[in-house]
Amino acid sequence: MTEHTPQGPVDASLTPRYAGIATFAKLPRIEDVPAADIAVVGVPFDTGVSFRPGARFGPSHVREASRLLRPYNPAQDVSPFYIKQVVDAGDIVANPFNLDEAVDQVEAAATELGEKVDKIVTIGGDHTIALPLLRAINKKHGPVAVLHFDAHLDTWDTYFGAPTTHGTPFRRASEEGLIDMTASMHGGTRGPLYGKQDLEDDAMLGFQIVTSEFIEENGIPAALEKIRKRVGDKPLYISIDIDVLDPSHAPGTGTPEAGGLTSREMLRLIRGLADLNIVGADVVEVAPAYDHAQITAVAASHVVYELVSAMAARD
Repeated sequence: MTEHTPQGPVDASLTPRYAGIATFAKLPRIEDVPAADIAVVGVPFDTGVSFRPGARFGPSHVREASRLLRPYNPAQDVSPFYIKQVVDAGDIVANPFNLDEAVDQVEAAATELGEKVDKIVTIGGDHTIALPLLRAINKKHGPVAVLHFDAHLDTWDTYFGAPTTHGTPFRRASEEGLIDMTASMHGGTRGPLYGKQDLEDDAMLGFQIVTSEFIEENGIPAALEKIRKRVGDKPLYISIDIDVLDPSHAPGTGTPEAGGLTSREMLRLIRGLADLNIVGADVVEVAPAYDHAQITAVAASHVVYELVSAMAARD
């Protein structure tokens, strides 16, 4: 924890929000403060996608949309940027021509950054990056409960024989012992699968599921009850694929599925988990080429903001 007064975002009454460098929420860069508690970092990488490319431009797109965020979060009754030093740590360089090397680079950079700050929220990039991020956080916390919000399970085995893609990170994480198999869950999943075996494999890998249909039929409070009962107070890593939102709320993504959550429901879910032991998070799969009027980026920026608020308020 920093021992000095946190430096907050640029004062929008003195400098227009649309001016200057687009750090997340106009926060200081990590190199501009003596120490930091929470870092927002980008991973502009999408070599692991199986359908639409373009998430490599996600971090900059989300940062642009985050210019309008303000320092006080009334929904959580917290001013996260003034109780913790939150910074923008720039982007992690990941080789776009060599997926295995890119995964190693992300793990190494996240491990190094994790030695400088308490917690990291990562903006992707495609969901492949969740694997090296979990490897990095495992060095700090051991196996963690994973709460994975996504239209898809992302526990498939391979694509074209490749074991590391944006559809496989949580199978590999489970196989490597990175997740707590007694406390991990998917939320918001929906849509067609390759077969019922997908669900059976997923359960064997340590996941329970709160589907989009369950949330629709039973409401947010019931979903939160199931999640909180499963996770408890174990170290929790939250991974959010923006395609968990319905395409009407997040058109700018690589593998959209109808029947998803609204942005309001997603934000309510995060707020309902704010008192849990969140040790890290990512928000991935924002693909600006398919976005309209920054709809997806606005949603993603607010999701990151709620995650940062939750992390700041917990300690």
